[in-house]
Amino acid sequence: MLRRTLALLVLLFASVPAATASAEPGIVGGGDADQPYPFAVSLHSSTGKLFCAGALIAPGWVVTAAHCAFDKTPAGISVRAGTADVGQGGEVLQVAGVIVNPAFNTQSPAGDIALLKLATPAKAAPIALSTAAAPGTATRILGWGQTCPKVNCGQIPTTLQQLDTHIVEGAKCTSVFDGTAELCTDNPGGTAGACFGDSGGPEIVRDGDHWLLVGVTSRPGNNDPVCASAPSIYTSVVAYAPWIAEKTKA
Repeated sequence: MLRRTLALLVLLFASVPAATASAEPGIVGGGDADQPYPFAVSLHSSTGKLFCAGALIAPGWVVTAAHCAFDKTPAGISVRAGTADVGQGGEVLQVAGVIVNPAFNTQSPAGDIALLKLATPAKAAPIALSTAAAPGTATRILGWGQTCPKVNCGQIPTTLQQLDTHIVEGAKCTSVFDGTAELCTDNPGGTAGACFGDSGGPEIVRDGDHWLLVGVTSRPGNNDPVCASAPSIYTSVVAYAPWIAEKTKA
């Protein structure tokens, strides 16, 4: 039963259910992006359907969640970069390769990070990786996921959403949590956070006048399929920086 529960939680944020109502503002409780985030990318299936998000970390590379990519071929993924609109603008890029972290499998939440090698370099500006991720750090999460907390409760937004939050102590994430490689991130007001379709999206920290990537949206931090009912879990790019560097080196 534990393994089945873990599999459900890992895949939860990657699901984008069919819309049945108008969207509410926010990721859940957030709002429209208030500035350009050219590194934030949306991932689409071969039919054009949004299924996850990611972050451009180099002209030829995108980082996302492993559960977004483990069952995909390169031909089954396209990347839209350089726009806040999920359906238009920016550039649409094809994927030449998918690299899933070897620690990942659907029965365990470990290693929920993957890299997409682009067939052609993106023109959009990439984001650099943060070198630190401590509890108390103010962060911002980005995504095009569902904006209301229950399955089939509303449409996904067309405009990139943002939410300000912060990293909290790992004990606040009550599902299986690896404090050495994951970040527990607060749900402001007890009702705001990532939801269906936000998987793989960036968690970022401000560094002066620019942003750094600190995490990748992974899964809820509790066993409740209602989004934002507890802090959420993000894969730490700080922890996986050596693996990322090894796989993306020329």
